[in-house]
Amino acid sequence: MAPISIRTVLISESVDPRCRAILEENGIRVTEKQNMKKDELIAELKDYDGLVVRSATKVTADVINAADNLKIIGRAGTGVDNVDVDAATKKGIIVMNTPSGNTLSAAELTCALLMSLSRNVPQAVMSMKQGNWDRKKFMGSELYGKVLGIVGLGRIGKEVASRMQSFGMKTIGYDPITPVEVSASWGVEQMSLDQLWPQCDYITVHTPLMPSTVGLLNDETFAKCKKGVKVVNCARGGIIDEAALLRAVESGQCGGAGLDVFVEEPPKDRNLVDHPNVISCPHLGASTKEAQARCGQDIALQIVDMVKGKSLVGAVNANVLASTFSQESHQLIKLGEAIGAVLQSCTASQTPLSQVHVINQGDCMKSSTGYMTSAVLVGLLNHGSGCSSNLINVLSLAKESGIMVNQTHCASDGAAAENVCKVEIVANGCSYKANGSVQCGVPILLELSGSVFRQPVALTGNLLFFKASASPQLLSSVAGLLATAGVEIESFSGPSDRTGDLWYCVGVSSPLPDLGALKSLVKEAAQLTL
Repeated sequence: MAPISIRTVLISESVDPRCRAILEENGIRVTEKQNMKKDELIAELKDYDGLVVRSATKVTADVINAADNLKIIGRAGTGVDNVDVDAATKKGIIVMNTPSGNTLSAAELTCALLMSLSRNVPQAVMSMKQGNWDRKKFMGSELYGKVLGIVGLGRIGKEVASRMQSFGMKTIGYDPITPVEVSASWGVEQMSLDQLWPQCDYITVHTPLMPSTVGLLNDETFAKCKKGVKVVNCARGGIIDEAALLRAVESGQCGGAGLDVFVEEPPKDRNLVDHPNVISCPHLGASTKEAQARCGQDIALQIVDMVKGKSLVGAVNANVLASTFSQESHQLIKLGEAIGAVLQSCTASQTPLSQVHVINQGDCMKSSTGYMTSAVLVGLLNHGSGCSSNLINVLSLAKESGIMVNQTHCASDGAAAENVCKVEIVANGCSYKANGSVQCGVPILLELSGSVFRQPVALTGNLLFFKASASPQLLSSVAGLLATAGVEIESFSGPSDRTGDLWYCVGVSSPLPDLGALKSLVKEAAQLTL
């Protein structure tokens, strides 16, 4: 990936001072401005390339759509539910988090709540402060030998498992992504949720908040659990249905809950918070000096590494960019964009574009299939249209435009150019094709809609393409017309074949002022600057 230019960053919440220091040490101008209202944030953000937030700043679609210069939103923490990721993606803005910054702090708080539930520690503390000495009232139970169900076996789930195993707990879990053999190596036996619920003495959730996890623990799932099961949520409010949890606690089906997060923060409905069997905290999962320092430093370092073209870590909506940090990938992206731009120019009168098929041929192209398809689409949609697509948003923009996109990879066919990008598009019912490769670091065009060039076209500078029947006078006639317009020929590529209407390419010193002047000499003509 070509380095993204980030010159200015707005930090809208309190983060570790090292965040600002790291950014400024790397030439990025930083402004810190906290406690802004939505309108104030919108007005301020228009001047910045980057935004760094924690969890309080709500980066809504309105905020994103008003920020014309914004290229990256950095979340100093894990969850990004305060950022409209879909709106950011649609606008081509990277959303980045610090996936490991608060892992240990969140895991430790989870363990603290599990232990507090087992021994009624907070309730006993409050009783002592009220002048009481009631040992029988706060009879607890050991964690040793109990079953802990961990829903979500990512970084935090793994750390919770290792710590609670030290207390002699049996750890079981569920995760749709983590392989069974991987979690087994941590001592966690994976199973389905329906198998997990009835076995657990304690349940802790460590999933993101998404449609599939909203209300994961509800009336139906509580009914499947052991009577008296205890639950902990240090992930996101809403994963446990709060109304269902209150009913389960009141009935005794749930023996207690430890909550660090709520659907509404702070919660206006105090029924859960005030219940004697519920331990609650004001979202303290990442509230340690170490986690805040780690998250602040991590987000700054990740932004700097991205700007320098070193790596991309923590991008939640830009997986296509992960493998675009080598010089080879930069060249291939330029190739894809150039092929797309050539096809767009040569089919400008043929609308609408309905299909795009990208075939990457050769061993070196196998890992590039994802970003090559996006690069081709950027060239097709951006060139001459005023569209502002990039590798992040172009697939969603193509889908919105009704363009069917297919991508495949195949082995080399033994041709001179081993690694080739082949593109076929359908516009207004007609098919157009282009094949290209990279030669000595320069993107080249090998073939255009059946015309195989004797000398590959270097896809750089001002290029004039025209389609015509071969004749001895063709080149001299075109050269004369260009000379009359004050345009010099710098290169010429003709087709290997000499029969029928074929495509030619002329490298020129400047674009032809009036492309229509060629009408008497050629069937079709297009020009572009790369």
